[in-house]
Amino acid sequence: MFWTIPTLMTWARIVAIPLIVAVFYLDFPPESRNIVATALFVVFALTDWLDGYLARKLGQTSAFGAFLDPVADKFLVCACLLVLVDLQRADVFVALIIIGREIAISALREWMATIGAKRSVAVHVVGKIKTGVQMVAIALLLFDGVLFGLIDTRLWGTGLIWLSAVLTVWSMVYYLQRAVPEIRARSR
Repeated sequence: MFWTIPTLMTWARIVAIPLIVAVFYLDFPPESRNIVATALFVVFALTDWLDGYLARKLGQTSAFGAFLDPVADKFLVCACLLVLVDLQRADVFVALIIIGREIAISALREWMATIGAKRSVAVHVVGKIKTGVQMVAIALLLFDGVLFGLIDTRLWGTGLIWLSAVLTVWSMVYYLQRAVPEIRARSR
């Protein structure tokens, strides 16, 4: 199921990455670049939920889609974090925590799958909350202005990206705690 609607939506998230990055190199006023980048990010981030929903609804789930979906999410988040660090809207330490966790947990999941214990590191509600907070934080930081005349998006985005970093560590500890018994059992 390589060319289903859900899989195409997942591919769209990967294709969106250079588009979002390129916006910041266009000869637009900064506010316009921020709005365009935020709109692109929000549209493509929403496809994360929508592609999974459609895959289940249309009966188009596949092993390839299950593999590609989290990869696309991680690429999108990591690319946007790097842009935000470059624009000095996000702290490099936050980016290192988030990107480092994504690499570590992806490697852990891959390894657990090879030993037949992938269920022990299946996606948990903490990981889903982390992703939601992360997506909102990134959107606010990309916007970098005052929303509806009330919301200082840099202030709120910064707070949420730090909360995301805390949730990132929390979810990593959770997954590692789930994996350790399996690792111990299989290393005997």
